[in-house]
Amino acid sequence: MSIETITITESAQEYLKELLTKQDVQGVGVRIFVEKPGTPHAECCMAYCTPDEVIESDAKIELKDFTAYIDENSISYLEDAIINYASDRMGGQLTFRAPKSKVPQLGENASLEERINHVLFSEINPSLAAHGGFVSLLELVDDNTVAVLKFGGGCQGCSAVDMTLKQGVEKTLVERIPEIVGVRDITNHSESENAYYK
Repeated sequence: MSIETITITESAQEYLKELLTKQDVQGVGVRIFVEKPGTPHAECCMAYCTPDEVIESDAKIELKDFTAYIDENSISYLEDAIINYASDRMGGQLTFRAPKSKVPQLGENASLEERINHVLFSEINPSLAAHGGFVSLLELVDDNTVAVLKFGGGCQGCSAVDMTLKQGVEKTLVERIPEIVGVRDITNHSESENAYYK
């Protein structure tokens, strides 16, 4: 995967050039990265990047008026991304379309979080979706052996959630990911208006 698959349109470049000029810092560029990549909560981000803020491992896209620096760990999630600027009645808007930002990717160096998200995304959530529910990873605790999860949609407040957690989610995660010995649910199940089973 190369950074050539990231497109920054002419209109976006013009808009960003104007913003960067106002910074009045010699050699300022933009840094593009994905927060929480490979999860349903992935967000594409852009920040000003002065020459002393450049990270050595960043990939560089040399544009006509400035340089865009791409976070090394975000590159594969930004494949086929398009950054565009469209004028509208309110002035205009910079848009960021990155179809692969939310898709878990498992390379040989995938982190424990990426591997857990891959199992949740590809195996567990498709089953929960039948009941309008989903589960997501919040954090890892106890020396990264316990996955802290949160249920949403039809799983929140569902009377069958304990069975789902123990016999479905925990069993699958422990089988697929040997480092995980258990899961912890921190969902507020007292809110049950969307619950599949009341």
